[in-house]
Amino acid sequence: MLTTARVTIVAGKGGVGKTTVTAVLARAAADAGLRALIVELDGKPVLGDLAGDVPVQVISAPLALEEYLREHGFGRVARRLSSSGVIDVVATAAPGIDDIVVLGKIKQLERSGAWDVIVVDGPAAGHAVTFLTSAAGLHDAVRGGPIRAQADEVLELLRDPDRAQVVLVTLPETTPVNELIETAYALEDRVGVRLGPVVVNGVDAGDDVPDPKDVALPPDDGGVLVRAALFRRARRERQRDEIERLSSELALDQWHLPLLAMAGLGADDVGVLAGSLWSGR
Repeated sequence: MLTTARVTIVAGKGGVGKTTVTAVLARAAADAGLRALIVELDGKPVLGDLAGDVPVQVISAPLALEEYLREHGFGRVARRLSSSGVIDVVATAAPGIDDIVVLGKIKQLERSGAWDVIVVDGPAAGHAVTFLTSAAGLHDAVRGGPIRAQADEVLELLRDPDRAQVVLVTLPETTPVNELIETAYALEDRVGVRLGPVVVNGVDAGDDVPDPKDVALPPDDGGVLVRAALFRRARRERQRDEIERLSSELALDQWHLPLLAMAGLGADDVGVLAGSLWSGR
């Protein structure tokens, strides 16, 4: 369940609704009376609109790296690097350093005790693996010093199921399901982080669509209705196949969120989704 870890990192292929699911999980925790915080890594303004009353904290990798340098006695250097843009070059020259300082900020928020649940709108699935393996990579590459200490502390966070979990998001479609399965195995093998329930977003649920052959249709609109019914029946069948395949490949619980009209999705819709998710419906 959501409450079994203080930090929940949400990841998934781009376009599967990862940001929406982040807001839903945080709202569900807040509705249950928990002190919830959303951490945003990409500066998406839409997340603030969906979060309702849940506070959102943006963590920028360049700013986190600048703060890290200041905290370790390099304040003047940090200011010069930041103003000149060289700080981005530092992150590129030292692979994983930008990810580790971001994870370090998340670790600080978790350790502060100010929040019961921290939900992180994490990177897309491909970057999620490198993001979460940065600590292990720096642990192996650096013998000592503050960077090694930071990597060790982040590893302790990620490998403690009471402190951290990853929730993967997918659509009930072939390509997103394939990527989620690959990401899940990579995270278990290379990070050792606990995987929470898989969120299957955009599930076409509701009443069964009757077979057009069994329904008397008006002559004027009959052709349109038949095509719509056949399309929806075929889509539901493909979704059932992908959800069953996901269940057979990964022994994880699944939470299904219904398909909504995304063009008008707002804070009220997220609140409804949060309520149904928490109640287990």
